[in-house]
Amino acid sequence: MTQTAIPFLFMRGGTSRGPYLNRADLPDDLETLAQVLIAMVGSGHPLNIDGVGGGNAVTTKVAMLSRSDDDWADIDYFFAQVSVEDRTVDFKPTCGNILSGVGPAAIEMGLIKAQNGETKLNIHAVNTRARVAATVQTPNGAVSYDGDAKIDGVPGTSAPVALQFMDTIGGATGAFLPTGNLIDTFNGVDVTCMDVAMPMVIAKADAFGLTGYESAETLNDNKDFFAAMEGVRIQAGEAMGMQNVAKSVTPKFGLLAPAKDGGTIATRYFMPWKAHPTMAVTGAQCLASCVLTPGTVAEGMAARSNDRPATITLEHASGQINVLVDYDVTADGIDLRSAGLVRTARLLARGEVMIPKSVLIR
Repeated sequence: MTQTAIPFLFMRGGTSRGPYLNRADLPDDLETLAQVLIAMVGSGHPLNIDGVGGGNAVTTKVAMLSRSDDDWADIDYFFAQVSVEDRTVDFKPTCGNILSGVGPAAIEMGLIKAQNGETKLNIHAVNTRARVAATVQTPNGAVSYDGDAKIDGVPGTSAPVALQFMDTIGGATGAFLPTGNLIDTFNGVDVTCMDVAMPMVIAKADAFGLTGYESAETLNDNKDFFAAMEGVRIQAGEAMGMQNVAKSVTPKFGLLAPAKDGGTIATRYFMPWKAHPTMAVTGAQCLASCVLTPGTVAEGMAARSNDRPATITLEHASGQINVLVDYDVTADGIDLRSAGLVRTARLLARGEVMIPKSVLIR
């Protein structure tokens, strides 16, 4: 055989998609692993024509699973964000949408045994050290993808996957507010720098002359905005202790505006060099936390709930997403105990993905 075969599942997780792999089938060292994933996805071409990627950052994501040695967790989930065009791989962030498929994939791979009815499993997100409890529908001891759950950004309905995120504060920077401030100003733009599930730089849309209701396509065409946003993001990343982030997908960027369609607040999320067509699960947790924290850039833009837990409905470019946040207000912001979301996943294909022997020989 002129190529090296790696077993894989091809799955949609939430509003993202990509290969799900057994970590044991992959190289241990990250440099070789990155080259394997670049070849697998087809990074280096806008259509990923020579790989299984889909020409968009939400379709060039990879999940790598293994049984966990952690006393709490059943499964270790190692995530990679592969670039669409510039042949790079970022192992620093995680992805909550792809995580939606981790439970089903772990069962499909035989890494965990399905129970009759539903299967609960604990997932350790290796990249950020977050803990996530997942509940997967498994009638008759097999994963079901059929159901009535609907998420905006995905057509049709599917079986729900319930996720409860814990230990999400400071996963990348070590702090809820990495700069120590509720508001910082970079290039004349007020932002809140926050690290909950995903390190983010959050601003009001009108600070960039935007309404906050623009479509993802309209935003992607606005080169002046992206240039201004990137200047702010790079300065903020340095202030957050993340060094030079010019070539890193983190911190991500978010915009806020008053709610327009009955939600808590309107949001737009950036990956960061393109607008997300929907909303990242990790980003949703960070944005919801920003809304709940007094004194951030979200102050006065939404009615702050006194409920514990509180449901924050984020309006995004394709609809809405609900985040159930269990928290307390403290002198330093909020004490976030957990954030819950319901997503869906579907197995699309299974088989072997082929890697050129020039990249991987066995």
